Amino acid sequence: MEEGTTPSKGLPNTDFPKDVAAMANRGGGVIVYGITENQKAATGHHDIGEVDEAYERTLRSAAVTAISPPVFGLGVHRLGDPDQRALAVVVPASVDGPHLIYRDDRFGAPVRNDADTVWMRERQIEAMYRARFEEQRNTHEALDSLYRELAAGRPIAERAWMIGVARPRILAADRRRLTHGDATSILQAARGAAITYYKDPNHPVPLDDLDTHNPRPGLRRWVSRSTVDTDRGRSKEIWASVHGDGSVSLAAAIGGHPITRDEFAPGSRLRSDRMERFTASLMALLSTSAEHHGTRDYEVKIGVEWTGDEPLIIETVDGNGYPYDEGSIPLPRYAPVMASVRTDIGESDFLDQVRDLATDVVNQGGVQNLQAIKARE
Repeated sequence: MEEGTTPSKGLPNTDFPKDVAAMANRGGGVIVYGITENQKAATGHHDIGEVDEAYERTLRSAAVTAISPPVFGLGVHRLGDPDQRALAVVVPASVDGPHLIYRDDRFGAPVRNDADTVWMRERQIEAMYRARFEEQRNTHEALDSLYRELAAGRPIAERAWMIGVARPRILAADRRRLTHGDATSILQAARGAAITYYKDPNHPVPLDDLDTHNPRPGLRRWVSRSTVDTDRGRSKEIWASVHGDGSVSLAAAIGGHPITRDEFAPGSRLRSDRMERFTASLMALLSTSAEHHGTRDYEVKIGVEWTGDEPLIIETVDGNGYPYDEGSIPLPRYAPVMASVRTDIGESDFLDQVRDLATDVVNQGGVQNLQAIKARE
């Protein structure tokens, strides 16, 4: 509890970053400005004055620039009547501790102890670093397990498949089972979100081929798939899952795309625009799931699975829109792309993450430019 707000000028040099770091190192918490106290007990409240958007930005900036590693996702909430204004700063839980404060040539790791902020001792700092590295190892192992599970059983000797999985670093706090309606809402909202990443919003989205109205229950998840059982339908086969802990997964046939009504490309040939749209669809699914569960930081893994004899070829288009593969690099094996993604940022910044991930996905095969996803403005 705090009596009043601090002037925005020089905020990084005040106790505010220390208090935020202390909360983050303790698993998150709330700092309230506008409360009077006596002997660590709240006794009343008073008006803290005007808190505008510029001050909110300053608070969030201080949590990023004055703390290492930064504390992202700070929640700032203005409360009360015009003559009894208060401010609540919500510090999220973090898996990146210990968060350190640097002052001049010294640094320390504060932590909240009941109503006090104290400095960690060396053994406490060591234990937090061990916990951080263990969390990272567990997250990567869980992500790899999701990936292997999704890739298993796909007909990857016939055509290449793209596999994408995403898992929150801090799992959803509310682990109640997703309902059929929850799953349907997440899947359908993802379709709408994916369109906003495209240059051409009228272009079909891979998620269009999912039967989003009839997801089926799986192990702590709901699974949706395409249902067309024809050669053309199998060339666009797609599966999606939304999990109760906030994880998502997406698998789609990517090789052997239709060339004419009755002719298909070899299973080893991939179109870069389809790979982009797959990436955009996974990111849209991640975003809508995060909004539903209240999750924030995700680890993402995207790969291409293929066991045929021919190397993978990623083709793009030339200036006239015709298929072009002269700059492609034949790939005997596609190395999965890994990324860390945040969802508590603006639409433009999130689109930057979609674009960066899609660029990594197609660059591996020698393709330089994105064809389907919007360019930076």
